[in-house]
Amino acid sequence: MEEQLSALEDRIRQAVELCQRLRAENNQLRQQVAQLTDENKRLTDKINDAKKRLQGLLEQIPE
Repeated sequence: MEEQLSALEDRIRQAVELCQRLRAENNQLRQQVAQLTDENKRLTDKINDAKKRLQGLLEQIPE
């Protein structure tokens, strides 16, 4: 009986450790997603600005 309780305790400890590792990894991934989302928005804005400038330049070229 003692051996079974000890084995169960070990399994519970391992499950808790796994849960903690996964929670930490999840937090890191959430931060990465937020950073990449911000970078994506910044780059999209840059592309849109470049398109507008290019369009303005193309409009200035005589036909």
